[in-house]
Amino acid sequence: MYVLIAIVLIFSATIPDKFLTATTWRTLLDNQAVTGVAAVALVVPLAAGVFNLAIGLQVGIASIVVGWLLVKQGMPVAVAVPATALLGAAIGLVSGLLITKARIDSFIATLGVSSLLGACVTGISGGEQILGMPKGFSSFGTGEIGGITYPVLCLFAVCLVVWYLLERTPSGRRVYATGGNVDAARLTGVNTSLVIIGSLVACGILASFAGMLVTSKLANADPTLGPGYLLPAFTAVFLGSTQFKRGRFNVWGTVLSVYVLAAGVKGLQLSQVPVWIPDAFNGAALLVAVAAAKRQGALGRSSGLLARAVRRARRTLPPDGLSEQKG
Repeated sequence: MYVLIAIVLIFSATIPDKFLTATTWRTLLDNQAVTGVAAVALVVPLAAGVFNLAIGLQVGIASIVVGWLLVKQGMPVAVAVPATALLGAAIGLVSGLLITKARIDSFIATLGVSSLLGACVTGISGGEQILGMPKGFSSFGTGEIGGITYPVLCLFAVCLVVWYLLERTPSGRRVYATGGNVDAARLTGVNTSLVIIGSLVACGILASFAGMLVTSKLANADPTLGPGYLLPAFTAVFLGSTQFKRGRFNVWGTVLSVYVLAAGVKGLQLSQVPVWIPDAFNGAALLVAVAAAKRQGALGRSSGLLARAVRRARRTLPPDGLSEQKG
């Protein structure tokens, strides 16, 4: 929140005629909807303690596949959309099985999956855009209600669903327990393999939804778009873990971070800085976010250990001994 306030103050003072316009903020809100969905998708496996380095290419393959099904295969929207979502689930399932059954580290497993998906994107598209999306499909990406576009409404709908599942259900508690300590979670009866696989399947479905949204917004499927979502999504999730939940990956902190980073990049672009500055901003933000997240996570664990030690002392020490200890 402090960073967002600082960004608004700085660019409001330096370029008020560009930064403070309603058009700028409406465009900012709409342009980050897909990034927001991808980042929220990434929250789920990270909360379960596994990395998904394939998130960018999962968005990219969904974008290409839905375009290929609609344009090249002539499928109706009602068939192409569920088929693409099913593909995303299958990719998540494969990643989960590689991690839990083949015992491959999540970094390596998802990096390998990412490389395979990149090859598939090129093979399906031939390295070229797929044009000529059906009007009903493409109009969804640009439609709006009350000045708010459908993709933005979809983002907040996704946020509500994922937030509820993670924060208000037993399944969500199992996800956080697995991410906190997989061995301890297993000893308490949590099927950690199933949790990890399920988190990656959910991530795959949401990433596919993000890919379909970007194809709908652009009215074409671009084979180069996917990798561009990797760094912003990871940066937002790690920066978001420093908000609201003290070191824990969470939905609302992630969405806030998406727009904080986007506001910073937009201000730099409107200030006409060199083209490499926004990339440097995102990279530096990721480093700061990871460092801050690790620090808050360590502080939270230290506080928890201290609290448990005090409770044990209260149970074992006699009342007078406890008073002496306090003194």
